Amino acid sequence: MHWHPGRPRGMLRTQMGETSETRLVRPRHLKELLEAERTGVPFLHWLDGDGEQHILMLPADRARVTIGRREQSDVPLPWDGEVSREHALLEPVGEEWTLVDDGLSLNGSYINGNRIHGRRRLADRDRLCFGNTHVQYREPTPAEGSVSTARAPGSAGGVPLTETQRKLLIALCRPIQESGSATPATNPQIAAEVHLSVEAVKAHMRDLFERFGLGDLPQNEKRMQLAALVRASGLLAPHDF
Repeated sequence: MHWHPGRPRGMLRTQMGETSETRLVRPRHLKELLEAERTGVPFLHWLDGDGEQHILMLPADRARVTIGRREQSDVPLPWDGEVSREHALLEPVGEEWTLVDDGLSLNGSYINGNRIHGRRRLADRDRLCFGNTHVQYREPTPAEGSVSTARAPGSAGGVPLTETQRKLLIALCRPIQESGSATPATNPQIAAEVHLSVEAVKAHMRDLFERFGLGDLPQNEKRMQLAALVRASGLLAPHDF
C-alpha cells in the first residue's frame, strides 16, 4: 500500500499484482477497508481496470470531490471509456455528502441503479455507477458495527446473527479453512452439515448476503465475497472449525 503520487494523502492505493479478471474482493482488500471503517470518516472505495483497490477518505474539511476520466480528478477513471472527462462531483451539504450531476456527463451517474439528475444525498453503502465503474460510498461510525467488524449475537456492535446463520457461515467457510485453494461450500454441502433443506439454506444465504451488504453483487461473486469477508473480519475463530 502506498500514497498516490500527486494525490491528496487521503487517497490510498493497494498494489495487488492481479489481472483485471480478478474482480472478487480479497482479504487484502478487506483489511484496508477495516482500517478505513475504524476511522469513522466517510470514504469511497472502488477497483480500477487492473483490479487495484482505491480508497478515498472524505474528512469534514474536504470541500468537494471531482470524478471523471481525467487523471487530475480526485476519483480518476481513465480506463473507462464510458466516463466523461468531467463526469460528476461529490459535495458536502452540512454533515452529509451528496452526488451532483448537472448534465456534465454524457452517460449519466447512477445511485443503486437509478440515474440521478441534479443533486442526491448519499447514504451508507450506496453503490455509485459512472460508466462501467462501480464506486461504493461508506459512512461508518465508531459506535456502529460494520460489515467488516461483524460479531455474533452478544458481542458489542456488528451484524446480528442467529445461531443457525452462524452455523451456515462456518459450513460455508470450512473448505477454505481446511485448504486455502478450495472454494466455499455449496448449498447442498451446507445443508448436509447443518441438517437443513437446500431451500432453507438458500433462504438463509439470501438474508446473509443482504446483511453483509452483498445483495447487489453478481450471483457468482456473492458466495466467495461473503466467505472472504467473514474470514477477514474475525467473526469466526479457528476453534469454530
